[in-house]
Amino acid sequence: MKKVPLAAWWLATLSALLQWLPFPIAGPVPLWRRLFCWFCLVPLLFALLGKDRDGKPLSTKSAACVGYLCGVLWYLGNCYWIYPTMHVYGALPSPVAFVILILFALYLGLYHALFGALIGWLRNRGSVQVALFAVPFAWVALELARARITGFPWDLLGYTQIDNLALTRFAPVTGVMGLSFLVAAINALWLARWRVRSGLLQRTIFLGTAVLVVLLTAAEATWHPQPISATHRAVLLQDNLSVGAEAGPRETREQLLDNLTHLSQRTLAAAGKVDLIAWPEAPADFIDDDPAFRETLSSLAKSADAPVIANSIAMQRNAAAPELAKVYNAASYFAADGSYQGRYDKMHLVPFGEYTPYKDLFFFAGHLLDNVGTFTPGAEQTLLHHDGQAIGVFICYESIFGTEVRELAKSGASVLLNLSDDGWYGDSSAPWEHLDMARMRAIENNRWLLRSTNTGVTTVIDPYGRMGASLPRHQRGALVASFGYVTGTTFYTRHGDWLGWLCVIVTLAICAAFCWRRSAPQAEAVH
Repeated sequence: MKKVPLAAWWLATLSALLQWLPFPIAGPVPLWRRLFCWFCLVPLLFALLGKDRDGKPLSTKSAACVGYLCGVLWYLGNCYWIYPTMHVYGALPSPVAFVILILFALYLGLYHALFGALIGWLRNRGSVQVALFAVPFAWVALELARARITGFPWDLLGYTQIDNLALTRFAPVTGVMGLSFLVAAINALWLARWRVRSGLLQRTIFLGTAVLVVLLTAAEATWHPQPISATHRAVLLQDNLSVGAEAGPRETREQLLDNLTHLSQRTLAAAGKVDLIAWPEAPADFIDDDPAFRETLSSLAKSADAPVIANSIAMQRNAAAPELAKVYNAASYFAADGSYQGRYDKMHLVPFGEYTPYKDLFFFAGHLLDNVGTFTPGAEQTLLHHDGQAIGVFICYESIFGTEVRELAKSGASVLLNLSDDGWYGDSSAPWEHLDMARMRAIENNRWLLRSTNTGVTTVIDPYGRMGASLPRHQRGALVASFGYVTGTTFYTRHGDWLGWLCVIVTLAICAAFCWRRSAPQAEAVH
């Protein structure tokens, strides 16, 4: 690494900082900060396409290291909330929580390293122009890998455009990765100003890119979608329970059940007839088969003449071997007539929150990870039916997986319901990042999305991703939210991450072409 100039390391650091800014830091993102997405990759690309201390293009290994530094720093800044979540709310000792954050950044930073290696390799095998052309394809291909291989597609680049109502019209076709492709492509175009030899072409590309950025940014202010009919109403509860190690004296399970029931009833008395009641995911430990829990929610459903969906803990007991019992994070469903209709078991669990991935690797932690949950993932998605309509439920962390949520709409869900507990994140960036990703799920599938949280942002989101009525954080209450049932499917709902797979194919094809191009002359020389 001695040949990598100091400027390249500083450019990678600057790019990581610029990549933090378009995302939430400790609250909603102002529009001016979203603008940084249009050039946040420029310093990194400038470094990757630059030269080493000997005046030669960076080697593939050097480019990978420069990209790795950027990736590690980006994850440390964007996901800093992992430390307080693990320490304050997860009750893990401070050193263990810090080690988890560092290992997390070192691991996921490898995606930036691979991006750097690809761009550096194409620069050396082909040309600067080829490398720039490959940038958006390689970036989106690696976003797909983050979703499918690592299982943590948090804050993909396209989420920076969640508030641009005009640009998000691409999402029902391409998903969020289509927006990522556009943002990465604009970043690559800026580099043409310095890397394309023709002066006239330089100026044309530079000016055209600047105009395009202005138009894309202004599109949100000038395009106004048609109003969407909201013909039904739901009551969404927000518990505002303290979480983890910060929790003081807490209501007993019976007191909480009684208090939430009375809150629901008072809200119903004022609101009148509603079509759905939802209780959020929360550290309440309601047990799915507990007679008191079932009787209380059954009575609430009958009195309201509306279905009730509430988070609970479900158990699959094993009398012969109690240690083999399975525990699920579930959503219990009671029909309007009070009958228990089953449950949905959360399929995608939170690492280090609901289970410990690769637990054997953390042998050095001893019993320090004993407080981490030991949930079992659910086996299949379950639609909950009411009055001829299907409700698609997903729980908390599952909202970041677009290709999984779309299966609910594809299977017939006409409204989406997200039960979440964002209290674990504290007053960090995570609740707002989580909200942005949930909003994208509504856009991608052209569905209303009801979001009931312990304390996060309890709100209703329309098919354009716009938030309606909301409850403030850190306040117990009930929200009466207007929504509508929507049928039909979008192109993204039917075909999923097709653009991501296309980018994988194009990236591999470009790499294969230059592998073949270099090997062909050698083969001829042998003959």
